[in-house]
Amino acid sequence: MLAMLEDKPQWYVIYTKPKQEKRAECSLNARNIKTFAPRVRESFYNRVFDRVVYRNSPFFPRYVFALFTASSMLHEVSFMRGVDNVLSFGAGPAAVDNEIIATMQTRIRDDGLIHIGKDLNPGDKVVFKNGPLKDFVGILEHYVDEKTRVMILLTTVRYQGHILVDRELVTEAAAKA
Repeated sequence: MLAMLEDKPQWYVIYTKPKQEKRAECSLNARNIKTFAPRVRESFYNRVFDRVVYRNSPFFPRYVFALFTASSMLHEVSFMRGVDNVLSFGAGPAAVDNEIIATMQTRIRDDGLIHIGKDLNPGDKVVFKNGPLKDFVGILEHYVDEKTRVMILLTTVRYQGHILVDRELVTEAAAKA
């Protein structure tokens, strides 16, 4: 037997079908259910094109947060397009505290993405994460354009020079252990 369901709107975790976070979000929004599905910018080095490629991916793959009244909407939400189920513990859906959602929402920047990690400052020692210069160490000199490209002073045994690269290619050297 199901436990008593809340009679007021609360945040719940929706477990989506594979790669259908957007579809589930659209289905929920179409029924005037507020959703929160944080996204993060991911980068990877494409060896074929010899450059960094970016994509916006779900921060929590296959999960979307939804604000609804479980007593009247749980059954309907459970069968919406893209939804696999509503995350439950015990006899009913598990509510997420408003403070947790609010804290995550404060991490969203102007571009609509969650930014993780430390911002680098000029003078910081950095290491290349991937690409042809993987594991090379340098010093961040300055940002070139809107914190997406950086000028690095690269020092090797026989060479010292400047190199302009995508910010996503480097990380703080101390963090790489």
